[in-house]
Amino acid sequence: MKRTFCLPMIALLFSCSAIKEPPTACGPFGAPSAAVISEVKPSCGEGKLLGPWKDADRIDRYACLYEPKSAAANSKLPMIVYLHPSLFSAGWITQTNILDLQNSVSLSDDPKNVGYIVLAPEGRKTTHYYPYPDSKGIGWDNWYRQLNPAGDVRIGNTIWRENADAATIDHFIAAEVATGKVDTARIYVSGWSNGAAMGLLYAVNRPNIAAAAVYSAPNPFGAFDDPCPQQPVAGVPASNKQIQIFNPAARTMHIHNACDVGGICPNGELMATQLNAAGVVVDDVILDNHHERVHACTDSCGTDPQAPDQSTATTTGSIIGLGNHMRWPKEWMTTMLDFFRQHPLKSAL
Repeated sequence: MKRTFCLPMIALLFSCSAIKEPPTACGPFGAPSAAVISEVKPSCGEGKLLGPWKDADRIDRYACLYEPKSAAANSKLPMIVYLHPSLFSAGWITQTNILDLQNSVSLSDDPKNVGYIVLAPEGRKTTHYYPYPDSKGIGWDNWYRQLNPAGDVRIGNTIWRENADAATIDHFIAAEVATGKVDTARIYVSGWSNGAAMGLLYAVNRPNIAAAAVYSAPNPFGAFDDPCPQQPVAGVPASNKQIQIFNPAARTMHIHNACDVGGICPNGELMATQLNAAGVVVDDVILDNHHERVHACTDSCGTDPQAPDQSTATTTGSIIGLGNHMRWPKEWMTTMLDFFRQHPLKSAL
């Protein structure tokens, strides 16, 4: 079946095209694994390139590592795992101010223990369930939700492989932890857009992650043209309409815009409701166009909590939402870092 669609904001910037949708069979972990197009080797700037490491698809995977310039002798440092947006690489971290504060802020209870490590894994070029032009490209597969910390899972006669992106993040975290430099009670996740969605999905499934603070996440459990949305639950799923999460103790912060691209604001409110129902505490922060905190979404920028590919946003709302989405909330970075500082692993308290 073919259909032609184009969000209003995309119509102003790109020509719309007919997209052929492959048949999708929903399973216990949502959609099938994304089709892989190619590997991506990032440019890390002043950071260190890690890899290659081959994932289960035999694709070379990489990450960028940024360590603070100075740290107290023999001290272990907190680590932030940053996941980039779709269509952009790990080097896009320079569009945030995460690295700007790396040498001056303490994320521990000891204010003298200044600095934090930043790990920025790289995604792959794959197919996405996002509207054109984001229907394929660099990104993270948050539609195949087999993120069991134990790895591969057998159900009946079928072995369901672990999400390849989650396994990649696992690998690079473990590699840095093995150096002895990381405070393992303070491993945090941040991300932007598709990276924010993957970051939240990863955090609520990994007991070694203390907290996540992300920006402008489409709901990883259902947004846009996701063919297999699922409700997160803390226990055994009752059907394929539910997906078990394994770390509901993770504290999360979702910063997003009242006017965001494609209806992400009401979609983010739905996500917060779903995660709260599964026992996850979500600090839901909505910002206006000037990054001041407000408490409601802007209707002209989309009202449907499912954030369908045919957005309900007006043309003006779509333009404003796209502009907001592409701008990291630098004014809120210290709030995000303080959120991390306040939330080490509960088991470590």
